[in-house]
Amino acid sequence: MTALIIIIVLVAFPVSFLVAKTFEVKKGRSIANREFINAKIDKFSEPESVKTLSILPLVDSESISNNLQTENGVSYLISANDKQILLDLGFNRTKKHPSPLLHNMKVLNKSFNNIDYIVFSHAHLDHLGGMKEQKTKTFSISKSKVKTPKIPVFAPVELHPSELNSQLDEITVTEKPVKITPGVYTTGVIPRHLFLMGRTQEQALAIKLEGKGIVLILGCGHQTIQRVIERTKKLFNDRIYAVFGGLHFPLLKRDNISLLSVIQYIVGSDRPPWNGLNEKDVFDAIEFLKAENVQLTGLSPHDSSKWSINEFRKAFGEKYVDIKVGKEIVL
Repeated sequence: MTALIIIIVLVAFPVSFLVAKTFEVKKGRSIANREFINAKIDKFSEPESVKTLSILPLVDSESISNNLQTENGVSYLISANDKQILLDLGFNRTKKHPSPLLHNMKVLNKSFNNIDYIVFSHAHLDHLGGMKEQKTKTFSISKSKVKTPKIPVFAPVELHPSELNSQLDEITVTEKPVKITPGVYTTGVIPRHLFLMGRTQEQALAIKLEGKGIVLILGCGHQTIQRVIERTKKLFNDRIYAVFGGLHFPLLKRDNISLLSVIQYIVGSDRPPWNGLNEKDVFDAIEFLKAENVQLTGLSPHDSSKWSINEFRKAFGEKYVDIKVGKEIVL
């Protein structure tokens, strides 16, 4: 009898948990959808543009050299005219110092002394510098103190520097779209309620490149590229010229079965995993970008499977750009 009770408890608990999470994500999805539809978004008045733009991946899961460290996190150094913007701080999963971010910056001859702004796409561990940072709503450059100048920080939710980076204290919460510097803007928060991960507030960078249009740079793309572009078209009259970064398509194919890919698959959508991301989601995104006549695109391998990336590469051909640490994308 005791054994039967134990078996019933062992079966009932995970089933109850999944049922509760399924109802939670359904409710959360409904709220997020309603907030997105009802958001009052004003067009940027006479938005400025940049003449030069480049994107240098500093942290991602693939690199151009064995001298550069890789991990399933994101940090991109964006050079727009004479300004440098750092998007996200990577993961530093093994909690080391120097972090992969600092190591790669040294190899690539980059310094925080030359960074004008830090922008966070969203408050997940692989963008804030670690799990502790996600839990405490903080961010860290590395796991030891790193001296930097005072750098303005823009985040979609309230964040604070960890004790290791206490000098980074000029933080602006950018729930609404804002101008970071002439030609560089945020889309403002686009909410989504993810299975297990819960409510996720994510923003993207929208940079107006003179003579070409808007370049979108995403951290994970939890918002979906369709909604990011829909929001962007409310902010600008310009065409969408390019889309780079995370679009979160960790489909479980033979080339991508690992504990990490399974976790990414489970938590990466606003549906329960038995009805989660699928090939149609990838093909729908491709057709959507083609319909928008996007001229350049590239997926971050930190959260998209090789199969998804290959489908994008086949679909866009010469218009596809690989995202790898150390490979500068000059537009």
